[in-house]
Amino acid sequence: MNFELSQDQQMMRETFARFLDEHSSPQRVRAAAEQGGFDPELWRGLAELGAFGLRVPEEAGGLGLGTLDALVLMEEAGRTLASGPLTETLVAVRLVALLAAETEGDLLAQVLAGERVLTLAFHDLAERPVQWVPGGAVAAAVVARRGDEVLLVSIPEGSARGEPNLASMPIAEIDLGALESRPLGRGEAAVARFGEALEEWKLLMAGALNGLTREAIRLAAAYACEREAFGQPIGAYQAISHPLADLITETDGGKYLLWKAVHDIGHGLPEAAHEVSMAIWWMADVAGRAATQALHTFGGYGLAVEYDIHLYNLRAKGWPLIYGDPQRFLDEAGRRLFAGEAASLPDVGEITIDFSLGPEAEAMAKELDDLFNAILTPELRAKAHYSFDGFDAGVHKKLAEAGFLFPDWPPEMGGRGAEPYVVNALRKVWEKHGWTSHPVGTTKMVATIIAKCGSEELKREVLPKIIRGEAICSLGYSEPSCGSDVFAAKTRAVRQPDGSWLINGSKMWTSGANIAQYVLLLARTNPDVPKHKGLTMFLVPLDSPGITIHPVHTFQEERTNITYYDNVRVPDSYRLGEVDGGVKTMAMALELEHSGGFNKEQIALYEHAVAACREIVVEGRPLLEHPHAQRRLARTLCHFYISEVLANRALWASVQGQPNRAYGPMVKLFSSEKFQSDARDLLDLTAPWSLSYRKGTDFAAINLAYRHAHGTTIYGGTSEIHRSQIAERNLGLPRSRAK
Repeated sequence: MNFELSQDQQMMRETFARFLDEHSSPQRVRAAAEQGGFDPELWRGLAELGAFGLRVPEEAGGLGLGTLDALVLMEEAGRTLASGPLTETLVAVRLVALLAAETEGDLLAQVLAGERVLTLAFHDLAERPVQWVPGGAVAAAVVARRGDEVLLVSIPEGSARGEPNLASMPIAEIDLGALESRPLGRGEAAVARFGEALEEWKLLMAGALNGLTREAIRLAAAYACEREAFGQPIGAYQAISHPLADLITETDGGKYLLWKAVHDIGHGLPEAAHEVSMAIWWMADVAGRAATQALHTFGGYGLAVEYDIHLYNLRAKGWPLIYGDPQRFLDEAGRRLFAGEAASLPDVGEITIDFSLGPEAEAMAKELDDLFNAILTPELRAKAHYSFDGFDAGVHKKLAEAGFLFPDWPPEMGGRGAEPYVVNALRKVWEKHGWTSHPVGTTKMVATIIAKCGSEELKREVLPKIIRGEAICSLGYSEPSCGSDVFAAKTRAVRQPDGSWLINGSKMWTSGANIAQYVLLLARTNPDVPKHKGLTMFLVPLDSPGITIHPVHTFQEERTNITYYDNVRVPDSYRLGEVDGGVKTMAMALELEHSGGFNKEQIALYEHAVAACREIVVEGRPLLEHPHAQRRLARTLCHFYISEVLANRALWASVQGQPNRAYGPMVKLFSSEKFQSDARDLLDLTAPWSLSYRKGTDFAAINLAYRHAHGTTIYGGTSEIHRSQIAERNLGLPRSRAK
């Protein structure tokens, strides 16, 4: 797996960034806007850097680089709001080179030198001879399609007039059908080339919008750190920081969804076509919302033309709208998924990024898959549940015997010594079979803490049971009166003369306590110091005298518990970490917990919804054939893809030792919030059948997903907590919680 550009691409980024910082500064962008939205000097400078030849084959005078290389340029062009039809020229000049390099050599040379502007018409002239053309006000020629022909339409100097428009772009409405043209190609192959150009335009425009969006959020975050209200920076207020945290997460997701589309085109994967449509739809939507929120962060100053943020707001909308309504891209994704709509995809060239997990991961994943198929009887599969309720002691022990409970641990500790990418592949197998991972994840978390800061007695008495699959663990953080504010814990642990501890109090949401052997419990050991300094972590055997477990049933069909502790005696050897150092120990546990997402729930919801839409008949045909259903299912799948690439990025960054910029919280936040919103939407889509609890049906699964989703935004810290972490660690905003 690799989420890093090559050294050559990084050098290219630095070169373009330096040039654009100087030649596409806000002052230059404003000046160009006053002259119709085109900067001739910038254009010539880009040509000198070889920008227009990035995607032109070497034999036609270009550099012959790949789409990912062009995206490096487009992200920087978006960041600096480059003035001119750069996306369209990159695509159009490649198209001319592929179709007619021999006959159009002079034109190619002039365009590559920045002497003439070449652009693209998006719509078939046979159906729409008069259309809006990006760069039409300054272009010398337009590449267009008419039926089965691809044409070069000449624009006489002075015949195309630009006009004031939303984003001060050099666009023009032109009657292309009335202008002189000459053929570049004819027939199926030529039309396919034109289709490839449109698909590449979508990719490159999505890249430009990503760069624009990231910069708009950066400007807003910087302003939020400087501007004060009521005695503190406005970025300390969650009403400011939390929307920006959502948007930087969505921007990161959009970038890697775009990279995934390029990667999958290069590897010939079938999902590539609808991923292209999703990438441009997603970035057009995020860019519009992010630029609006960024402007709002500036308050009234955001409305003033002296502030740069309004430029980002207008370009965020203007750039993609020249094609038409961006929502149509989501419709297109739906047709490509469910209506068999084909797409001509470009040759994207060399792929330097890698989303695969490797052959070792594939081999071990198959081994686990075979084991699940062998041990999961129909009765066990019927028992499966996403929560602790799906636990089966027999299956748990067999997985332990095979080394699959904690596969990353060394063989002497019952594992397989698996690398992180292998572990990720194994996690996907668990997801495929729908087998609960909660007991394993929680128990592993506790076992890791025991291994790192537990006593020799704990390592000798408890760890072997966990390794053999004979014991599982529960978590005892929250309390009835304090919820997520674990620092307010009132459960007391008092040291006794013999060194042991007596624990009194109660814990809420101790899921699995009714079947677990141990609970990881946070207790107050010093009431005379600040509340976060007087806590200590213990491992408490749940068969200890004085423990009472009462069930708490949720509307998600999940049992959790409230546990009571009445003079429960725990030896000091069962303490984890230092006395009054429980916060440090808990931080270790939460870091492990916050790195997970709800990808498996998202894809399962999508698959059940697709099956349900095949079964439901509306107006004489399956619901799946209706465009509105296709659109909503495509949106759900897009959200899953983004959750998956964010999770892979977090995994890769961890393996590579990259700085932790709240990548784990991004995964948790995005996947849980989208799982909830998609479950709500698909419950609507499949109504009234989705109201039913009928066991074993896709409708019941959608029903349960809707109820389950509400808890996912709360487990392991609420979405609000994760937004604060992202705002602080990724955007550099002030701390938004009490110190």
